[in-house]
Amino acid sequence: MKNNLLILLLLQSLLGISQTNVRLTSPNGKIAVEITVMDTLKYSVSIGSNLILSNARAAMRINSGEWLGVKNDLMKTRRNSVHEIIENPVPFKRKFIPDHYNELTLEYKNQFEVQFRAYDDGVAYRFKSSQKDSITVQQEISTFGFAGDGTVYWPEVQKRGDCDIYHTSFEEPYKILPVSEIKSTSIAFSPVLVDVGNAKVLLTESDLLDYPGMFLKGSSSGTLQGEFAAYPDQEVVQGGEFKQWVVKSRKPYIARTKGSRTFPWRVIGIAQQDKDLLMNDLVYRLASPPNQKDWSWVKPGLSTEEWINGINLHGIDFKAGYNTASYKYYIDFAADIGLDYVMLDAGWSDVNDLFKITPGMDLKEIAAYAKSKNIRLVMWTLAMTLDRQLEEALKMFSELNVAVVMTDFIDRDDQKMVNFYSRIAEATARHKMMTMFHGAFKSAGFERTWPNAVTREGVIGTEYNIWSDKANPEHDLLIPFIRMSSGVMDYEPGLMSNANKDSFKSSRDMVMSQGTRAHQLAMFIVYESPLQLFCGNPSDAWKEKDFMRFLASFPTTWDETVVLDAKLGDYLVLARRKGNRWFVGAMGDWAAREIDVDLSFLGAGEFDAMIVSDGMNAEKYPADYTIHTARVSKISKLKVQMAPGGGYVAQLSPSE
Repeated sequence: MKNNLLILLLLQSLLGISQTNVRLTSPNGKIAVEITVMDTLKYSVSIGSNLILSNARAAMRINSGEWLGVKNDLMKTRRNSVHEIIENPVPFKRKFIPDHYNELTLEYKNQFEVQFRAYDDGVAYRFKSSQKDSITVQQEISTFGFAGDGTVYWPEVQKRGDCDIYHTSFEEPYKILPVSEIKSTSIAFSPVLVDVGNAKVLLTESDLLDYPGMFLKGSSSGTLQGEFAAYPDQEVVQGGEFKQWVVKSRKPYIARTKGSRTFPWRVIGIAQQDKDLLMNDLVYRLASPPNQKDWSWVKPGLSTEEWINGINLHGIDFKAGYNTASYKYYIDFAADIGLDYVMLDAGWSDVNDLFKITPGMDLKEIAAYAKSKNIRLVMWTLAMTLDRQLEEALKMFSELNVAVVMTDFIDRDDQKMVNFYSRIAEATARHKMMTMFHGAFKSAGFERTWPNAVTREGVIGTEYNIWSDKANPEHDLLIPFIRMSSGVMDYEPGLMSNANKDSFKSSRDMVMSQGTRAHQLAMFIVYESPLQLFCGNPSDAWKEKDFMRFLASFPTTWDETVVLDAKLGDYLVLARRKGNRWFVGAMGDWAAREIDVDLSFLGAGEFDAMIVSDGMNAEKYPADYTIHTARVSKISKLKVQMAPGGGYVAQLSPSE
């Protein structure tokens, strides 16, 4: 009897199932995951002695009702540790990314695994299937329970007309309220941030390929639960000027996919200090690497953008609008100031047919003129139209020296639409073109898999100043901590007309921003996007050449980032390095602030600083700014003074 018991215990030890709970810790030992592997798959997450997540559940129902993660037989567990460096070919935060984690794999009998990873800045898990035939995913359960009633930053989806709740541009303000007050009928897109008191927790996903994106909803138990759009059944075309696909009915499953694959990571980013949120690139690390190695043809840079200001040019001797003369003006402006690209936004063609060029537009002449000035083009397209005319359009764009294809009005993240993103990225990569998506969900690591996918929207940005007051400094100081954690973000800053809280008015063509001119300038440093779009009116901007040439000197990719000081929703100060130059960017909310910035991150020697800061009268006249210079070193301090809604930018170059 004793011998049999010893044999049983030995077998259990070898199989890794001698305990009900399995523990996984991060490389530095601070973050721990306790995983229950009995009837249902549950886990909890703690940092130090503080419990963060409790009774979180993970499961997936496939085919005719088979559950993965519920009453399954665990065969064995495997452990692995990784200590590598990822080199980002288009580094929007930093070029070399430490990828250090401990991994635990639970291998079950019915041809599936669950992989958990613990990092020093978060936890992630995913399902992996090894079935030979294709599978249908009927349901996924991702439940996040919190230790205590945390405060959630909740971008709640607003239902559109006769569309279902899963149609959204992924652009909503954050409601800040207790988790317990989130109703079961309320749905938000991820990422979602939860403040649990001793840490801030980001809930999002990575490696979103051939599968629907994760929304979150409330529950009666005070937990947040994953929610996924079912696969489209019947679709119709709806809309006015900008038409799009609208789902009228859905299948009784969320995905139909290969039986042998990994599924998206469910990501739990963890930060004990607010500034750590700004350095969390866990989503990028978890995404699939690209299939090809050469991305040297991807050329990040700065572009004009004319839709927001309505091509409202002035002081010129021609009629402004969608015509050859106006775009030559934009090209002259870009070439003189030092920008890299000029965008042709919605209006250069019939939005429903890319080959019906707007009368007065000679694309060949515009393209030839741009080439003569060493300016490349960015072309806007309607997603539905691009999908229908893809190969023919890309051939035309190649002939026109187009570098970037933008596509817009997607507004869904069910499996069918997620696959649209991959199809566009693959096609543009074949033609060595970059791509950007608007009306889009967060990138979820897509820019690692497809480095030519240089930016995307999914954020309340500058265009909202046309019709609302949502793009205000309070919002501007939330999105880098929350939305930007899930990838690149196209805000499109640069408005030259600037207003304070009392003087702001939303309007078309005469668009103004809330906050100061320096606040707008700092966005080019703070917001991560390898393609940055300057949306200001060139007729105004050309009059301020020193300011504009300073802006045009900004890189859009970075070798290194250091967060110097930050408080969620209030202010931030960070420094980014490109080569031997450093750029310091600071932004504030509606409170005036003064911050002393330590420059100890600098190397040896002295640096010449060129600084743009809020002017003395910026509180009443937010377009007021100063440009001045200074000489500094690593023992110096910069005194950053910001007016309400203010900003600050310094370029630090080694002294000759």
